[in-house]
Amino acid sequence: MRLQDEPEIPPQINIVPMIDVIFAILTFFIMSTLFLTRSEGLPVNLPKAATAKQQQIPTKITITIDDKGVVSLNRQPTTVDALTEQVRSLVGANPEALVIINADDKVGHGKVVAVMDRVRQVQGAKLAIATQKP
Repeated sequence: MRLQDEPEIPPQINIVPMIDVIFAILTFFIMSTLFLTRSEGLPVNLPKAATAKQQQIPTKITITIDDKGVVSLNRQPTTVDALTEQVRSLVGANPEALVIINADDKVGHGKVVAVMDRVRQVQGAKLAIATQKP
């Protein structure tokens, strides 16, 4: 039985747990987007260059040369001799295609020049070398 003198407590909605859940979801999305920044190449130790600039090109073709000298085209192992035809088929008639060379810091100069020479034989392919800021 209830007394008439007792004030009735109005119903309340506690939004603090909802805010906690929203911040947890926001944190998840922020952390997951940080891991999507460099997924186009295989992991190599890039050389450092203070004058490096970020390229914003819609069509990217990535050639990776790891520290053992293994060449990969868009994460698929290949040979230096087969690069010209493979890059030509990927570039097609797209004048905006950019071929990025990710060469490990320990790779010899001759291997990188051989890959660059094969890429330059493809008409319309623009060439860039990936570096990182010191």
